[in-house]
Amino acid sequence: MVLHTSPYSSAFLRCLSSLSWGFIFPCYWLLDRLLSSCVATSLEKRRRSQDPCSFVTLYVLVSTPLYLLLLLASLPFALLGFLLWATLQAARHPYLYTHRRPDKHQAEQGCVASLADWRPQGRSFCFGSSNVCLLPDSLARFNNLSETQRRAREVGKRIRNGASRPQIKIYIDSPTNTSISATSFSSLVTGFRRTSSLGQRPDNTPEAETEPVTDCPIHTAGSDCPIHTTGPNCPIHTAGADCPIHSKGDQGSSDCPVHVAGGEDTPECPLHTAGSQNNSDCPLHTTGAQNSPDCPMHTTGVQNSPDCPMHASGVQISISAPEAGTGNHQGEGDAESLTGGVSSNNTLSHRTSMFKKHTGRKRRQGDDGFDHEISAFFPANLDFLCLQEVFDHRATSRLRQQLHHYFPYILSDVGRYAWKGCCSRFKFLNSGVMMASRYPILDAHYECYPNGRGEDALAAKGVLFVKVQVGTSHQEQRVVGYLTCTHLHAIEGDAAVRCEQLDLLLVWGAEFRKMTSRPSEEKGLEDQVAFDVVLGDLNFDNCSSEDKLEQQHAVFTQYKDPCRLGPGEDKPWALGTLLDTSGLYDEEVSSPESLQKVMENEEGRKEYLVFPTNKNHCPNQKGRKIPLKGNGRRIDYILYREEVQQDWKVDIEEFSFITQLAGLTDHLSVAMRLAVSTGEEEP
Repeated sequence: MVLHTSPYSSAFLRCLSSLSWGFIFPCYWLLDRLLSSCVATSLEKRRRSQDPCSFVTLYVLVSTPLYLLLLLASLPFALLGFLLWATLQAARHPYLYTHRRPDKHQAEQGCVASLADWRPQGRSFCFGSSNVCLLPDSLARFNNLSETQRRAREVGKRIRNGASRPQIKIYIDSPTNTSISATSFSSLVTGFRRTSSLGQRPDNTPEAETEPVTDCPIHTAGSDCPIHTTGPNCPIHTAGADCPIHSKGDQGSSDCPVHVAGGEDTPECPLHTAGSQNNSDCPLHTTGAQNSPDCPMHTTGVQNSPDCPMHASGVQISISAPEAGTGNHQGEGDAESLTGGVSSNNTLSHRTSMFKKHTGRKRRQGDDGFDHEISAFFPANLDFLCLQEVFDHRATSRLRQQLHHYFPYILSDVGRYAWKGCCSRFKFLNSGVMMASRYPILDAHYECYPNGRGEDALAAKGVLFVKVQVGTSHQEQRVVGYLTCTHLHAIEGDAAVRCEQLDLLLVWGAEFRKMTSRPSEEKGLEDQVAFDVVLGDLNFDNCSSEDKLEQQHAVFTQYKDPCRLGPGEDKPWALGTLLDTSGLYDEEVSSPESLQKVMENEEGRKEYLVFPTNKNHCPNQKGRKIPLKGNGRRIDYILYREEVQQDWKVDIEEFSFITQLAGLTDHLSVAMRLAVSTGEEEP
């Protein structure tokens, strides 16, 4: 299958398409501006009420006649361009594939995924999904969102900054604490530096201004160290041993995220004081340190005592950063997976919600066996990203440009326009689906749902199937993965439409896997499948009584939902992903960190999430005190198939609800990390 790197197969058709859009755009922009001036967001209304000298009314009175006059003047050209544009859609490809080769800076940040030999212990892969609501500005305002072009650029910046950051996790394992977040968090990490927003962090791009890291990544200036007390000896590594935080020989490197230039005895070391090597008074370890295989802070041979108070009480801290050339995937089998290089302008951040750690301990009753959290940042080392409602053409270009700083491979402008290939209804918008990958894309295929109704039928909603290569076996077989990105019908009450679309998704998916699973012509070897994942906005939740038909669909027998106990019942930690649009600009949820705090609180969730519909009460009434079912409407899903390759194991490692796009969209993002292994012993 050939990947389409251009919307049209010939330069002449591309030229005609650009000409037609040039005729259409003035009329389109004026109409969008005219409608936008009639619909104000809650933030704009608040600012007007606070500014007694506001000239908004005068501006509208002057601009509206001007817009109307210019709109009428541009209509003849727009009509000519529209006829030409609609005719050209018969020859347009259903998606645009773009590939940007990572530069040296991106390679150093670990943005280049490894296709090295597939080892028996396998690798882990991280998937993300988000509805970003990048509609034309006039339409986005009906969701209380504005400035689509600015939001598109900011969405891309936040995602790539979150994915390229070093990864720091704090685990609390307590028999009495199984909630999403721990109330004792603030006392445990008082000294950790907390960034207000990744949008304020230095960009990890060549054109960004770089600043050296002068602040301690573990605690703030002037505060007592939360890891260990003042003492002459280092509790982190023993004398002469390799530092588990950075690779051998890099202790004095200026790029080291923990030590600054000057060696391990430098007084500027943020982890220990000058000359420190070993100290019996260290609160992390007791006297007579012994090896412990569970210590996340040390490599083999440099572990802590099993009596370490941080471990005995269930508190564990691990630090890792993207590894250049490998993407820092777990299971690579060497110490370098924890010691990837970090540039000097990459400020250490931390995950601020608690995990439940399952590795190395007996699973308790009710334990899911994997980590789950509410995070202010996208997961570090994000491998695959599926976005929905990327409709606006200019916003798509801005978003794609930002994402290409981290994702080399992107499929965008997915869908059909006009009448081609969908149904008799004219399509003014494409599917809105965008897919980004750090691994090479081998094949892609798009199908349009033929049963759209109402306003949803004006967009070419459908499903994008993607096949990626994630490795090579010892027998030189390709190790591949399958991703299905979709956005289902949105109108409430149309359960039969969504179920029919899910039926088509399963049928088309089976055909795509069968069509692309043929042995390669070069070597005649069949591909080995590592994973099969479905991502997207399905527009129904697992708790609403009105969504019972979708909850019982066969898609949940073929794919597993990690947040679901069964039809009509989510796991206690599962969180709704649909935000109440009326509160998007409230101060309590204006930043990723503040929205995260609200989502960790039950009363906050009741205030700012949309909940499953109740026939006796208004579903979107803020400040309600009535009993509500679940933790909000969870309509954004990541599903995975448990059995994709004979004798291979697919286990979920973590699931995240992400607040990093606070103020930019009316959805929470979701992410999931899968561990894939062959089930064999390492030779």
